[in-house]
Amino acid sequence: MKRASPLRIGTRASPLALAQTEIVRALLSAAHAGLAFEIVTIRASGDRILDRPLAEAGGKGLFTKELDEAMLAGKIDIAVHSAKDVPTFLAAGIRLAAFPPREDARDALVGNFDAIEKLPRRAVVGTSSVRREALLRRLRPDVAVKLLRGNVGTRLAKLAAGECDAAILALAGMKRLGLAAEARAPLDPAIFLPSVGQGAIAIAARDDDEESQRLVAAIDHAPTSTALAAERAFLAALDGSCRAPIGGHATIEGGRLALHGLVIAPDGTGAVETRRQGPLADAEALGRDAGEELRTRAPAGVLDA
Repeated sequence: MKRASPLRIGTRASPLALAQTEIVRALLSAAHAGLAFEIVTIRASGDRILDRPLAEAGGKGLFTKELDEAMLAGKIDIAVHSAKDVPTFLAAGIRLAAFPPREDARDALVGNFDAIEKLPRRAVVGTSSVRREALLRRLRPDVAVKLLRGNVGTRLAKLAAGECDAAILALAGMKRLGLAAEARAPLDPAIFLPSVGQGAIAIAARDDDEESQRLVAAIDHAPTSTALAAERAFLAALDGSCRAPIGGHATIEGGRLALHGLVIAPDGTGAVETRRQGPLADAEALGRDAGEELRTRAPAGVLDA
């Protein structure tokens, strides 16, 4: 049955958010011939607060709060998020309904150096992530870390202006914006573990909106959904947020899931890691078990932030 009204897709107004929304719109258009769309841009709190780390401003929910409110008020039908920005625990009445195919989950060093070990002593590296800062300090305790907030273009402009010697950004965002050439050194995830959900797009819908859920289910990518189920279960077991340096990344090969998880102190010391492998049907259980293990082994106070 043909939908009577356009599917209203909510998104933040940043260039990356709009690029990701266009990916979702194109996939939905291919899956549902004749479906009309309306893109609704909403400015999130996280886009307005740029003078302090996200962890100090209120956490990941600052990128989803206004979109959640618009969806619950019936102003939009679905919302497109970077999966790494979605809080561990969702707002009441909202669910994650689909995950399109994941992009590259790695971080990347951006600037004039092609490896972290090649940075000069006391180099200034820009990032807004407590995880990236902690992993960087573990590898290079001599470098200085500078707060670098704003969208990808803003961060690259600050780097070009000499505000820092290098920066660390998500490779997926740079690829989606056509800026992959700026990423001098993709970082090995075995050493520089990505954030939970990094590289993935999450599509949210209301619990009671079965039609929107059905529409977006057609573009759900099962391997990405399974990997994210493990990663988010891992984070939930840690009760994790952007206030604690946590990394988690799941991959699928040969019909089995492999998960690597990490908790590390903000100064780069005291890292604890774990790995799980198992059948895809056990993705959530594997993630939960890994998180529960690291919760007992995490450096004192790290998860209490």
